[in-house]
Amino acid sequence: MNRLWVISISALSIAALGGCVVPPQRQEVVERAAPPVQDIYVYPNNGQSEAQADRDRYECHQWAVQQTHFDPSVARNVEAPQVHVVGPPPGASAAAGAVTGAVIGAAVSNPYNAPGGALLGAIAGAIIGSAADENRQEQMDQAQREYNRNYANQARPAQDYRRAISACLEGRGYMVK
Repeated sequence: MNRLWVISISALSIAALGGCVVPPQRQEVVERAAPPVQDIYVYPNNGQSEAQADRDRYECHQWAVQQTHFDPSVARNVEAPQVHVVGPPPGASAAAGAVTGAVIGAAVSNPYNAPGGALLGAIAGAIIGSAADENRQEQMDQAQREYNRNYANQARPAQDYRRAISACLEGRGYMVK
């Protein structure tokens, strides 16, 4: 009888630990929608000719490239895929913890108190599983924030170039939109 009891407890423990295994985070790559066109529209405020506007725009382009080290005519590969960090659905660990706790609670209690043991085990397992769910969600959110921050850092040189060329053209008497 003792041998059967030890084998049963061992089997239940292995099953319980198997329910605690958490699958690793996955990264789902989705193509990011093309960013809005970064063209700038230049309107002469001081009656500049078309030739003068072209020359000013070219000179301001050269100056903006020199200032920002970003040339939009060369560096077109700023676009990066959008990454979503994906994990198990919310509540998965809480549900697994409740089921595992109920099984263990029923197994370790005496036969007359098995329903009460199952209930207490389910509650304890659900609480532990909820904590695991919350922790995993925070890790997934942190990973997503990191990917978003990296993408923003890749897009920053293009934004800096646009600000530089706009400042140069506005300084030469153009309205830039």
